[in-house]
Amino acid sequence: MQTILIIANFCRKFDGTVDGRFLYLAEMLSSRGFRVELISSDFSHGTKKFKEPPVNTYKSTITCIHEPGYQHNISIRRLYSHHCWGMNVRKYLESCMVPDYIYCAVPSLTAAREAARFSKKHHVKFFIDIQDLWPEALGLVVKSRLLRNLLSLPMKLYVDKVYKAADRVIAVSDTYKNRALAINTKDKEGLSVYLGNDEVFFDQAREKYRLDRKDNEVWLCYIGSLSFSYDIECVLDALCLLKERNLSRVVRFVIIGDGPLKNRFMKYAKDKSVYVEFIGRLSYEKMVGLLCSCDIAINPIKKGSAGSIINKVGDYALSGLPVINTQECEEYRDLVDQYKCGINCEVENAWDVAAAIEKLLMNKELRDKMGIQSRKLADERFDRRKTYLSIVKLFEN
Repeated sequence: MQTILIIANFCRKFDGTVDGRFLYLAEMLSSRGFRVELISSDFSHGTKKFKEPPVNTYKSTITCIHEPGYQHNISIRRLYSHHCWGMNVRKYLESCMVPDYIYCAVPSLTAAREAARFSKKHHVKFFIDIQDLWPEALGLVVKSRLLRNLLSLPMKLYVDKVYKAADRVIAVSDTYKNRALAINTKDKEGLSVYLGNDEVFFDQAREKYRLDRKDNEVWLCYIGSLSFSYDIECVLDALCLLKERNLSRVVRFVIIGDGPLKNRFMKYAKDKSVYVEFIGRLSYEKMVGLLCSCDIAINPIKKGSAGSIINKVGDYALSGLPVINTQECEEYRDLVDQYKCGINCEVENAWDVAAAIEKLLMNKELRDKMGIQSRKLADERFDRRKTYLSIVKLFEN
């Protein structure tokens, strides 16, 4: 029986549910006859708390390795915490049996570097799965140009070594895959597999938690972090423009999520006197139910963001809602155009966003048509049950 070590820092809880890309993949590979161990952190990036010990109900083995933890996503403490975790992963690798494969999430970076070194030393096949581009993602979150430059060069040299070492390159988008393939000479094609979700699980949550609405409003929904990359203020400006035309009174903006800029966005909404409901963080299932109770989804991304096919756009597709998009990423804009599942707007252009909201507000038939196309996109590109099989086949072949 072949052995696979999956190394992924940012897994969520291990309470018996199968949540997140790497736990889902570990269970899928285990069910196909591989011996799989998932190595993750004992610290939760999302909640900033230490996780409960994994329950013993998974087919794969779950190993949580200690890291010190941090309270702020943008901090030296976080870099230190990831470094410590990576060094602890190295110690663990040196103590365990040599596997046939190592499948490593990137970022974080120290663990990926140590996994690459271990793989080379022991002639283990080394696969990487790129979740985000570091240091490119620093552009919006680190405001100081000096600090950004000081961090970017060493981080780029660091991550390039990992990209070059990979025998196979997997990524959550073509955009990320092509970044690695530009310097990797071992893998000629690579593989992009969107994050997505399990369509059956999603639909069960929809049926369980969807609201029975009886109002005449149109609900506009955003899900995700309230932080630097997300242009919530542009949406609020657009709603203010609609208010001037007496249209905003029928549009409720539902925001599901939390983050460091929540108070700023709440104050901005109050100053604009627009109809906004800040729901806060929900469990995934309850989030799905509320999202699917809405009429339009919105993906407002700031100019210069390094993000590509992010988590929320898969959930938007599965929800069967039309999408208003300001993200610059050509890969996602092409999907919206190809599937005719929404409206692409100019980044940071409130007038453009207002026009898109008005167009969908006034035309339920168009909303319904685009919603059907959203679900088609989800079925073809975002259903993990189907799309993750291409990763499994890398090992089976």
